[in-house]
Amino acid sequence: PGSCPALCECSEAAKTVKCVNRNLTAVPPDLPSYVRNLFITGNRLAGLPAGAFPAQRLPDLSALNLSGNHLQAVEAGALAALPALRQLDLSGNPLASLSPQAFGEGGSPLEELALHGALRNHSVLLSLAAMLQSGVLRNLSRLELADNGLLLLPAGMFTALPALRQLDLSNNSLVGLRNVSFQGLGQLQSLNLSDNSLGVLRNSTLAQFRGLPALQRIGLGRNPWVCDCAIEDLVAWLKESDQVEGKEALTCAYPDKMLGKALLKINGSELNCSVPVDLPSQLQTSYVFLGIVLALIGAIFLLVLYLNRKGIKKWMHNIRDACRDHMEGYHYRYEINADPRLTNLSSNSDV
Repeated sequence: PGSCPALCECSEAAKTVKCVNRNLTAVPPDLPSYVRNLFITGNRLAGLPAGAFPAQRLPDLSALNLSGNHLQAVEAGALAALPALRQLDLSGNPLASLSPQAFGEGGSPLEELALHGALRNHSVLLSLAAMLQSGVLRNLSRLELADNGLLLLPAGMFTALPALRQLDLSNNSLVGLRNVSFQGLGQLQSLNLSDNSLGVLRNSTLAQFRGLPALQRIGLGRNPWVCDCAIEDLVAWLKESDQVEGKEALTCAYPDKMLGKALLKINGSELNCSVPVDLPSQLQTSYVFLGIVLALIGAIFLLVLYLNRKGIKKWMHNIRDACRDHMEGYHYRYEINADPRLTNLSSNSDV
């Protein structure tokens, strides 16, 4: 129990084991039971199978760092036998498969989860969302999802994290938060959305921010804000809120005439928003106008028909007579062709 695995450095006094940059391909099976802080980083672990950490052998392991190990798969039950695990770092691994049952099904005491640069694969993001929504990580207080190139987040991804206090979504490519729900995060204190592709925050998202009683810090820096009529709600919220860090430095990126303009210095006259832009209502008005025009054209057409009813009736009679004469001609020719005697008579008459 007190031995140290080959290629690792151990300190029983500090309860720490370090297996760093040793080209390990699997978790050492002979880890000392006293370990609380385990660093297995910079190795070549292809995956974490079920039972990767010996059951009941690491009762005090609370901090596990597996960053930069070329991990591609974390299988079901791989992290289930760690009853004291509080911190887990999987950053810098090109994960291609993450089982929603990686922590088992009975729940985990995990409080901090770091996944910097580990969610480049969209299917892994969906698996993580399923894991979080299952409630197995209800004790999670810190979640780091930075540097993953995320465009959109799965709906309801954070709804089963009542203890979450810090959420880091920085350095991604998020274009909007319309389908993201922050409801239920009553303990959330810090939200980092800096270095993304956010052009605007809708009123529904701002209303969620207002409804988070513990939220103290929101990072919105280095986003390409689009300063048109849709930005008014965000500007009004920034002026009244003291939650946004460095809000004075937030500037417009589009359109060109507003480039570099501080969001806090924008007023309605610059945006030409005296008439609210409501696309659905505009479409509805257009449909009504089109219906009126078509009805007017139909009424004029019916009026013309009524005024010219005699002429139309005469015209129809003429067409009927012409059709009847034409059909009689066809009938006469058919009778001649059908009777050989009339055919010969017709020939002689022609001669």
